[in-house]
Order: sequence, then C-alpha cells, then structure tokens
Amino acid sequence: MATSTTLGAMNTLYDLKKYTDDLPKQSKKMPVLFTSHGNPMDIPLSKEERPFWMKLFKLGQELQKDYEVKAALVVSAHWCTNNKTYINNSLQQKQIYDYYGFPEHYYDPKYTAKGAPEIAQEIAKLIETIELTDEWGLDHGAWPMLMHLFPKADVPVFQMSINYNASPEYHLDLGKQLKSLRNKGVLIIGSGSLIHNLSLAMDKMRKNDMTPFGWEEEYDAWLKVQLEQRNVSNLTNYLTSHKLGKLASPTPDHYVPVLYSLGLMDDKDKLEFFYEGSLSLPAFSERSFILKPAKS
Repeated sequence: MATSTTLGAMNTLYDLKKYTDDLPKQSKKMPVLFTSHGNPMDIPLSKEERPFWMKLFKLGQELQKDYEVKAALVVSAHWCTNNKTYINNSLQQKQIYDYYGFPEHYYDPKYTAKGAPEIAQEIAKLIETIELTDEWGLDHGAWPMLMHLFPKADVPVFQMSINYNASPEYHLDLGKQLKSLRNKGVLIIGSGSLIHNLSLAMDKMRKNDMTPFGWEEEYDAWLKVQLEQRNVSNLTNYLTSHKLGKLASPTPDHYVPVLYSLGLMDDKDKLEFFYEGSLSLPAFSERSFILKPAKS
C-alpha cells in the first residue's frame, strides 16, 4: 500500500514533468556537469596560467556551440543549509566572496550573470522539498568556475542549496527529480570536490607543504573506476564503500554535488573526464566530468 509520503513524491514527479512538458522542448538534451571549482588561491590566475581554467573555457565554448544553454543551475558545495533545500530566485545575482584573509586583489574579479527567477520559482512550486529565497547569490563554488566556463556572463545562472543534514539518497533522488530540465535547455552543474579534507590540507599548507599525503591517488583511482562503471550504489554510500571514504570526505558539502549529477544521468549518457589533473594539493581532487547525451 502506498504511503502518503510515496504518493507525495509521485505527485511531485508528475507535476514537475507536467511543468517541463509545457516548456519549449529542444532538439538536443542538455549534458550534465560535475566539476571542481578550484581553490581560492587560484582565483586571480588567468586561464593561460591555470590549465583547469583553460579546460573550463574550452568546455564552455563547446557547450554554447553545440547546445542552446538557456540557463545554468549550480549545486555548490559552498551553499549549505540546515534541514531544507533552497533555490535562489533573484534576477540580480549577488557575487559572494565567501573566502577570507586573502590579499585585496583576490576580491577584484567581477561576474555579473543574471538569474533565472521564472525557472527557479516553478521548480520550487512543484518540488515540495525546495523553498525559494533571494538571500543568496553566486558563491565561490560557482562564480570562479563560471567566469571561465561562460566568461561573457551571457547564460542566466542560479543556485540550489545543499541540505547539509540530508542523507546521500536524498540528494541522489532530488537530482532524479530535476532530470526533465535537461530537455529544456537547463544545464545542471554539481560543483564540489570528490576529495576534500580541509582540516588535513590546512595542517600541511600552514607549513608551506603542498604535497599530497599519498592516499589521495589510491582513492581517486577507485573513484574513477566507480564512475566509469556507473556504480551509483558505491558512490552514494561513499562513507562505507571504501576504507578512505570518511578520510577523503569528512563533511558532505563538497562530495554530495556529484550525487546530483549522478541522479541526472541517463543510461545512454557518455561519461567523459574533462579534467584529470595531477594531485597537486593535499587531500583535494579536481577530477571533473561531463555526461553527454547519446547522439540521436
């Protein structure tokens, strides 16, 4: 017998499909991204100085050439909320410099993309677990990456928060509920890091030691295999499916954005790693991938 919770979820999925069916359908399904957003130390660097920024720049060119990107929704590791998921519906997106103690020129870059309030409002209206807010904007999990992906700021952008207290299954399921938007020109981006232990990293970096600990390479190689094999169960149960899971991601904020990308995945999508840079910082990963729809 279906419970009220189950029926509510079924109605939510039906309502979202009904809404997205009413939007103009595009000839091409949108890809899905999971990307690192780098680290604040690299923000002042140009794409010519920073290989990862150049990869994002070239990927953005490819996306705008091959697809009609009407808006981008970013699930950023740097917007965490307690017990609720919020979506930003501001037209004017505030640029948030949510990093502290850096030299003044780290706060000079400007990114002035507009929001997509109509899409945000409809999603919040139709998915009961999402609430609207205008009290956020684009944090450093979004704009440093976006300023290279879409440097002209010509793609409307809005963020969805991470319910910090929710289970991994919650995040994966919410990604699935957003899947219909892929057919309507909305590029959904999970922005985080598959390995992110800030406490361990800072212990080394305070001593001017940027070398990895050594275990990062083993865990990164395992993650790559799980992604290539579409082992969503192991990736969802990341805290227990590998001995290094808790060490690599002691907090959920940087890891769970990948669960949104996996929830949005279709069986026929092609997974490509667009960045697999060397492990240049301790307890940190920049492994990033795109899920491309099958060619019709």
